[in-house]
Amino acid sequence: MDRREALRTLSLGTLAAGFVMTGCETPPLKNTQDKFWKHISEKDLEMWEKQFFTEHEFETVRQLANMIIPADERSGNAEEAGVPQFIDFTMLDRPSYQTPIRGGLNWLDIQCQKRFGNNFVECTEEEKIAMLDEIAYPDDTRPEMQQGVSFFNRFRDLVASGFWSSKIGIEDIGYMGNQPYDWQGCSHEALEHIGLGDKKS
Repeated sequence: MDRREALRTLSLGTLAAGFVMTGCETPPLKNTQDKFWKHISEKDLEMWEKQFFTEHEFETVRQLANMIIPADERSGNAEEAGVPQFIDFTMLDRPSYQTPIRGGLNWLDIQCQKRFGNNFVECTEEEKIAMLDEIAYPDDTRPEMQQGVSFFNRFRDLVASGFWSSKIGIEDIGYMGNQPYDWQGCSHEALEHIGLGDKKS
């Protein structure tokens, strides 16, 4: 299973929970997704002006999001879906995310500076992957990397939530919504299977 398929499995579980939790606690980020995607157009995404992140932070968010969900033969990457803008909006809609995400982006830059002499966005692709490999797999992470693991898990959830609630992401999943269906009752074979073959459905 590649990275995209793993994220798809994770996100489908999150979306499914959202559909069945009527009357229960609001699923994580569901309200934020609704606020953003119901009122945003493709032109709005193109004209987006940062609301929370600095220029450097937003570029880091963009690159990191695209590494988590790259383009493939099915659909575009996180950036094409509008995920960086979604995350920027989420920072204001969910203030509790601000310190962990901004702090995590700063932590990432500090680690890259120590290892490679550059901020994350200025590192080579190989260096970026090497850095993320240190924090993307919690079971294999060294204790001193736990702050990075916590940040990356939260950021990955944001990317997945934004992508698979976007137009591109919904098309990628193949979700078609509620469809009209003319049910004609149980088939003869099904009724026979449960011992009701002589009865009308």
